[in-house]
Amino acid sequence: MIVFANGEYISSDEVKISPFDHGFLYGLGLFETFRIYEGHPFLLDDHLARLNEGLRTLGIKAEYRRHEILPILKGLLAANSLENAYVRMNVSAGNGEIGLQTAEYEEPNLILFMKPLGTPSQLGEKKLALLNIRRNTPEGATRLKSHHYLNNILAKRELGASSEAEGIFLTREGFLAEGIVSNLFWTEGETLFTPSVETGILNGITRQFVMKLAGKLQLGVQEGFYPQEALLEAEELFVTNSIQEVVPVSMFGQKTFPGKEGRVVQALSRQYGECRRKLWTRNSLQ
Repeated sequence: MIVFANGEYISSDEVKISPFDHGFLYGLGLFETFRIYEGHPFLLDDHLARLNEGLRTLGIKAEYRRHEILPILKGLLAANSLENAYVRMNVSAGNGEIGLQTAEYEEPNLILFMKPLGTPSQLGEKKLALLNIRRNTPEGATRLKSHHYLNNILAKRELGASSEAEGIFLTREGFLAEGIVSNLFWTEGETLFTPSVETGILNGITRQFVMKLAGKLQLGVQEGFYPQEALLEAEELFVTNSIQEVVPVSMFGQKTFPGKEGRVVQALSRQYGECRRKLWTRNSLQ
C-alpha cells in the first residue's frame, strides 16, 4: 500500500513516526475517516471543517482545504489502483520536548492512507447490545475525533469480535449516547430521534447528513436525553457512520425491528445513494 506522509508518497512499511511526536506521547492528534465513491470523496468539505476546528482546539497550527487534499487523494487512488476506497486522514501534533507543551504545535505530521472498499450493495443489519462500560466524558467542551480511543477499545473487547453486533454506550447518568463506532437513531411515526451532542457523543458527519436528509423526507428530528427504554418504543432503529452509511438494526434486547425492511431506513438509504458520488458538503443538499 502506498501512503502519503508529510509530502511524500511512500510504501506503508517505510512510514516512520518519531517517539517524540506528541501525538504518540500524549495523544495529541486527530483523524477523519471517509469514503471515496468512484473517485469522489463524499462530504470531504465537512470532514475537513471538523478536522480544522479540532486542530484549533488542540493548538495544532494547520488548516486543510479541499484544493490541497483532493490532489493527494487522487494521487493515492492512482498509486494504489483504486476507485472506491476507505480513507483515513491523520494529523498528529509533531515532535516536541518531553513534557506538556502550552505553545502551539507548528510542524504537525500529516498521514493519509486508504484501503479498497467495494460499492455499497444490499443493506446489512446489526443487533444492538447495551454496554456495561459507560461512555467517558469528553476531554474538553466537545468530543473530538482524537487519538483517545481507550473507551472505545475496551467497549469493543466487552462486545466481542462479531461484525453483526454493535455496542451502545450509556452516559454515567444512564442516558443513551452512541455506538462504539456509530451514532444512534430511531423513529416513532414521522419523527427521527437521536441523542443530543450534549450527552458527550461525537457529532458524526454522517449523523449530521442523515439529519439533513430527514428534513428532505419531511421527517421531524428531535435531539435529547433519552433512557434506554425509548428504544423499546421505537418503530425503526438504525446506526450510522461514514464508512457503513445507514445500518438498520434488526434486534435490541428481545425486541425485533424491521431492519432493512424499514420504511424510513430504505428512504434514507435511497437518498444517501443518490448523493454519495457528488456532494462535498451536506449544506449543498437540495
